[in-house]
Amino acid sequence: MPGVPSFVLAGPWWGLFLFLCAVVFLRTQATYWLARWARGGADVIAVRGEPDQSRRARMARKFSGPRMDKARVFLERRGYLGIPVSFLTVGFQTMVNAAAGYTRMRFDLYTLAMIPGCLIWAAVYTAIGLSMWEAWLRSPELLGLALTAVIALVYALNRWRRRATARSAAEPLDRVAHEAQS
Repeated sequence: MPGVPSFVLAGPWWGLFLFLCAVVFLRTQATYWLARWARGGADVIAVRGEPDQSRRARMARKFSGPRMDKARVFLERRGYLGIPVSFLTVGFQTMVNAAAGYTRMRFDLYTLAMIPGCLIWAAVYTAIGLSMWEAWLRSPELLGLALTAVIALVYALNRWRRRATARSAAEPLDRVAHEAQS
């Protein structure tokens, strides 16, 4: 077929795709059920006053905070369509799936919404993995250089974002201090 690289036609990409589908499905289900279990722990703590040092209490605390609140708001706003969309992100997808479990989203509807996301995730990572393999076969040095450049770019952007966040958080304090001096 013209335009399709030979490693795609001859390679084991279906096997890799199915393997990644299984991995993401199991990981996502585990996240959902772990969060659902933690919610049960949070409810027990609230009703019975279970000690804060128990395993369920510690796990319930892990599922609280600004990242989980952001994921919960995302699910409330987007509903079931937000679940497959979250698979296009890194890190946030786990929080969305945990929020689905923690809020006790219906399992059957959650699983139906999760399957397209699993397929998308597996397709993206299959394409990335096979592209990296092909690049490695052609030029390991060039692949190493490209990966180093990507890592440096991600590091620089992350550092810039943190500094911008720190500056924006400090601005109200500077304004209050300036008004106090006036």
